[in-house]
Amino acid sequence: MIQTDFVLDAKGLACPMPIVKTKKAMKDLEAGQVLEIQATDKGSTADLQAWAKSSGHEYLGTETEGDVLRHFLRKDGANAAAEPAVIPEISLENFKEKVENGENLTILDVRELDEYEEGHINGAIHIPLGEVEQRSGELKKDELIYVICHSGRRSELAAQTMAKQGFKHLINVVPGMRDWTGKTV
Repeated sequence: MIQTDFVLDAKGLACPMPIVKTKKAMKDLEAGQVLEIQATDKGSTADLQAWAKSSGHEYLGTETEGDVLRHFLRKDGANAAAEPAVIPEISLENFKEKVENGENLTILDVRELDEYEEGHINGAIHIPLGEVEQRSGELKKDELIYVICHSGRRSELAAQTMAKQGFKHLINVVPGMRDWTGKTV
């Protein structure tokens, strides 16, 4: 069992709130201390892994107790990562206009499989956030890629991961599928 210094209750919260609360809680910890995040959002595992990696904290693992996911992160200010890349954003309204005008777009949907299957933009490529680092080779580094998730947080993390891998033309769609009113398949 992992010894924790602080427990954060994020049960019942959906993306991006577990990350928002985790980010705030980490500010109050000393380097080396461990934060336990209790969440019920299935996407929180991939979200917290990616956030920890991009922010210089150490993801220690997840334990499951019934419907509750217990995530463990160690604050490590001494090994903080370099500033993440700034990813340009497009409003959902402007993005929807491009989709509805039939523009030839490369759309990367980084939501979890069950979210994607509930409804996605026709032609969107599906790679869940937790698989982006390993599967980004399925995409062309010189192509303009619109990255979308539920709210805009996971897509930002995915785009930052891809930017570190040499992708130059990434645009984060904000807020994401949560507010999408266009056609889905």
